[in-house]
Amino acid sequence: MARRIDYYDDPQAPKANSLVPSVNVIVVNDQDEILLIRRTDNDNWAVPGGAIDLGESLPQAAIRETREETGVECEITGISGIYTDPKHVILYTSNGEARQEFSIVLTARPVSGEPTPSDESKEVRWVPKTDLATYLMDRSMQLRVKRYLEDPLTPHIG
Repeated sequence: MARRIDYYDDPQAPKANSLVPSVNVIVVNDQDEILLIRRTDNDNWAVPGGAIDLGESLPQAAIRETREETGVECEITGISGIYTDPKHVILYTSNGEARQEFSIVLTARPVSGEPTPSDESKEVRWVPKTDLATYLMDRSMQLRVKRYLEDPLTPHIG
C-alpha cells in the first residue's frame, strides 16, 4: 500500500524533488468543533486537504477536497496561514515524490452533508477543540491546528 511519510528537519529525509501548492481546511461547526479525518495513507488525524489542481482556484480546491474526503460541503470564511518550511519534506512511496511543504490553510464553515469516510479518509468526525490534543497528528498538522487555536484571526506566514 502506498504511504505518505512526513520528515521534519531530518538528515535521513530524501531531498525534495517537487513543490506542489496544496490547501488544508479548518472547518468549524456551530458547536465549535473541528472536522478531522483519519488518513488512509499514514493513519494520522488531519484537517481535510490536498493539492490544488490546474484550472482550479484555491477556494475551489478547498471546497472540493473537503467534500471528497469528508462528505461535508463547506463555505470558505478566511485564511489561517501559509506554510512553506523547506525542512518539512513529504515522501510518497507510490512514486518516490519527495515534496517540499507548501500549504495554504483556510477556514470554513459547514453548509451541508454528514461526515463520511472516503478512499483517503478511514474515519471522519467532528472533534471538540478541547479534545484535539488527544488525536495523533503529524508535527506539521499539529502546528497548523495549534496556531489556529491560539489566534484564529491572525494568519501565520512561514
